[in-house]
Amino acid sequence: MLIAVSVLLVSSCTSKKEKMNKDLKAFIAHHDSVIIPLYKQAAIAAWDASISGKPEDYQKSEDLNMKMMAFYADKESLKKLEVIKVSGLISDSLLSRELDVLYRSFIMAKADTAKLNKMIRMQSAIEQKYSNFRTEVRGKKLSDNDVEDVLRTSKDIIYQKEVWEAQKKIGPLVADDLKKLVKVRNEVAHDLGFRNYHEMSLTLGDQDPRDVGKLFEELDSLTKKAFAEAKGEIDDYFVKYYNLKSKDELKPWNYQNRFFQQAPKIFAVDLDKYYENKDLPAIVKAYYSGIGLPVDEIMKNSDLYEKPGKNQHAFCSDIDKLGDVRVLCNVKPNSYWMGTLLHEFGHSTYDRYKDFTLPFLLRDPAHTFTTEAIAMMFGRFSSNPQWLKDMAGISEEEKTKIAENCYKTLRLDQLVFSRWAQVMYHFEKSMYENPDQDLNQLWWDQVEKYQLLKRPEGRNEPDWATKIHIATVPCYYHNYLMGELLASQLYYYIVTNVLKSADFRSQSFANNKAVGEYLKARVYMPANRYYWNDMIEKATGEKLTAKYYAKQFVK
Repeated sequence: MLIAVSVLLVSSCTSKKEKMNKDLKAFIAHHDSVIIPLYKQAAIAAWDASISGKPEDYQKSEDLNMKMMAFYADKESLKKLEVIKVSGLISDSLLSRELDVLYRSFIMAKADTAKLNKMIRMQSAIEQKYSNFRTEVRGKKLSDNDVEDVLRTSKDIIYQKEVWEAQKKIGPLVADDLKKLVKVRNEVAHDLGFRNYHEMSLTLGDQDPRDVGKLFEELDSLTKKAFAEAKGEIDDYFVKYYNLKSKDELKPWNYQNRFFQQAPKIFAVDLDKYYENKDLPAIVKAYYSGIGLPVDEIMKNSDLYEKPGKNQHAFCSDIDKLGDVRVLCNVKPNSYWMGTLLHEFGHSTYDRYKDFTLPFLLRDPAHTFTTEAIAMMFGRFSSNPQWLKDMAGISEEEKTKIAENCYKTLRLDQLVFSRWAQVMYHFEKSMYENPDQDLNQLWWDQVEKYQLLKRPEGRNEPDWATKIHIATVPCYYHNYLMGELLASQLYYYIVTNVLKSADFRSQSFANNKAVGEYLKARVYMPANRYYWNDMIEKATGEKLTAKYYAKQFVK
């Protein structure tokens, strides 16, 4: 009798397991039949809008995003997924991973559809304002490139101030709408059971907010002293550069970019001169081909130069998760855009060389910060003397001459960026915790604390709203800094285990196809089949750690 009961229980359990697997496969098949074509249409619409800047193109992009949002807001679908998930009967690793991705996507169904639609409409309208805004000074309109050129090269501090303040005029144009958007995002988060949108974004992004908080505390501790020393050097340099009497006269517009998110040029090396009159895209194409990751087809489909109405920033777009990958840039022949091109085409290689036989749901990077890591690792080469010799044609003598200052420049850039990332992380976290607080004050409190910049006397403007990421890529900036950590971890692993070298400064990876083979096999091809930290451990032998970043740039 006991044997018969046991057989019956096993049979019942097997039958239940088969049903759950069958139900999940059917759910995925329906999902893919709807989302795959819609995803491509939405990606193309967003691409077109970013180039044209036309209201009708933004409207089309918004409408398609709403369709996708509506699909994922279906409450009956969420109930079906919850039954499957709670059963615990999905044992196949790929199916289980797909279930995890699906559940985090459909959990938005707990939110009010009207709020979700409102959120999309508001963000689209704000994004359009950023795209069409141009700084105007002394009767002349300036692009973001023009603004950066003035701040980077001009010694006329009065004109610098005018340009800096004029660029900040986008803030009042979007601030009120952005505050309203923050509150709507929080309402959506509350519907899903989260305290605020920041907590929701990290959690649904497969990250524990507490772990991210601890990581930022660790990085603050690691970089605080080194940055304070570096900031002292920067200030000493600029007092002489601008012929000032003391450091107290230095203002935020004197640090060579809008947000002090990149290191100013204080060391005796002019990287821009190595890229003057150079075909930067051609260099990028040759480089990636040389390491076994050709980007020729990607470049053909990309849009790389300035146009009226075009988005003034840079990004990579995976149009169909089957190889149609595109890059948007606004290239000028200087070191900034050389680094940006290497960065964005680094993203593109991750998207282009994934395993396309994987299910659609898993044809993404393991995490957004893992693709940032690849982009950052390659982007760093724009200031690498060996890379400049290999790809930009400088001499061995010139390489040796600039080597130390190039390293100092890269180290300073990392320290400056790490502190800027702290500003963004802490500002957004606090803003979503209490959007009714004085955000103008909060912004400058973070800037003073982490970047050691003094707020302009008497200024009370929504300068926080001038950073487009707060509107269009919310609660994301911490991923850039996590990407920098992984970039160092991957770099050290490649140098040690692929190149079999102990020289961690003089590597460019140029013309070494083993680098591309490693990245394809261990990072790109797995795509999102593993939890991100498991992928990192499989690729480097360790989970994500800050020790290689500290080794490379702090100690």
